[in-house]
Parts: sequence; structure tokens; C-alpha cells
Amino acid sequence: MKQVSSHEPMVCRVGCGACCIAPSISSPLPGMPDGKPAGVRCVNLTRDNRCQLFGKPERPAVCTSFQADREVCGQSAHEAHQLITLLERSTTP
Repeated sequence: MKQVSSHEPMVCRVGCGACCIAPSISSPLPGMPDGKPAGVRCVNLTRDNRCQLFGKPERPAVCTSFQADREVCGQSAHEAHQLITLLERSTTP
């Protein structure tokens, strides 16, 4: 198995959904005009954890600008949920 250096870009894991569940999103989202609280599943996430808005113009800028990264996404979807939840908690006033 190839080791991935921290300088190589990470490709988002299909079906992970951690970034659509764990963090709070303060900007309005289609179907969620008041944003999304931390730990709440985005209404635009399908049952198999895929974004229904991916590639569409109505996808919010906060979602479009998120880039998968090993420090945030870890080695698995489970680890991504844990890491993003910890980041959310540590940045909540």
C-alpha cells in the first residue's frame, strides 16, 4: 500500500458524510434556512451519505470550500466523525 504524504491532496471518501453531520453550519442551506446544528444530519445528505447538492449552484459556499484533509478526515469515516466532532467542540464558545 502506498503511503500518502501530508503534502498530497486527499480525495473525499464517497459515502462518508462526516462533514455533513458533525459540524455546525451557520449559513442557510437548501431545506435548512437557519443553518445546521452540530451533530445534526444535513437534509441534503442521502441515505448512503452523498450530497444531493454536489456540483449544483445552490450548494452553499461553506460546503463547496471544504477540502478533505487527513488531519480532519483521518483514516476512515468513523475517525472523520470523531475528529470533526472534536474540532467543533473545541471551537464552540
